[in-house]
Amino acid sequence: MATDNGGIRSGGGSGGEPESSDGLKTFGAVLKALRDEARLTQEQFAPLVQYSAAYIAKIEQGKRFPPRDLLDRSEEVLGATAARVLGAAARSLTRKVGLASWFLQWAAIEEDAISLFSYESSVIPGLLQPEPYIRALFDRRLPPLAEEQFEHQVTARLERQRLLAARPNTTFSFIIEQALLERRMAGAEVTRTLIDHLLAAGRLRNVEIQVMPLIQEDHSGFEGPLSLAETAENRWVGYVEAHDSSMLITDPKVASAMLQRYGKMRSQALSHQATTGLLEQMRGAP
Repeated sequence: MATDNGGIRSGGGSGGEPESSDGLKTFGAVLKALRDEARLTQEQFAPLVQYSAAYIAKIEQGKRFPPRDLLDRSEEVLGATAARVLGAAARSLTRKVGLASWFLQWAAIEEDAISLFSYESSVIPGLLQPEPYIRALFDRRLPPLAEEQFEHQVTARLERQRLLAARPNTTFSFIIEQALLERRMAGAEVTRTLIDHLLAAGRLRNVEIQVMPLIQEDHSGFEGPLSLAETAENRWVGYVEAHDSSMLITDPKVASAMLQRYGKMRSQALSHQATTGLLEQMRGAP
């Protein structure tokens, strides 16, 4: 989501898109070489394997983990020999049990999802964070980020937020705890900017934001934050993060349970309209 937070919810890596690993760069270079050998541009190759040209470009740049379907579909386009080479390159990838590798997969799912749901109780979801709030979060990260890394993560987070406008046919649903607004992270001015940003995002036709009130005796979110994505094949995939670790959840039964909990929370939170009224009240006069 890329919860789209990398230790600071929905960012990946150390709060933004993960750095490319050598294995990912190697796989990307192999894919590019095989595509070039077949005399296909990215724009020609992408529809043949049922992915966007922009997504293929990110894989070739080592910025996305290659999905399993890509290998099968590439055999039909590039041939059996090329597919074996690509398969060997895929097997050589070193996949750490950690945030960056998991987030690469989630980011890929997120970009092509037809529905994206997120519940947060500790920090505003990454897709909804204005720049001052992003900077406040990274400024408080421990261990501290180097200046160049800090700016890289801020830029990556802002770039990722283009999903809201770039995918008008994707349904975005966010549930956030009222306590996150009452906390006034980084001060009143940053909080005011945050509220204005949430109000603007909530006006998009494909975005629904709901606040979970401070007092809610019937609350199904006690198991913690979660993200859910519905794929183009109408499969649900889950994603969870905590303290520099994360997990992609593909088991249909587990994803279904997460979806049930999220649905219950939607009924427990303030409606989209009531949330707008609360945000306007908290913001005060312009």
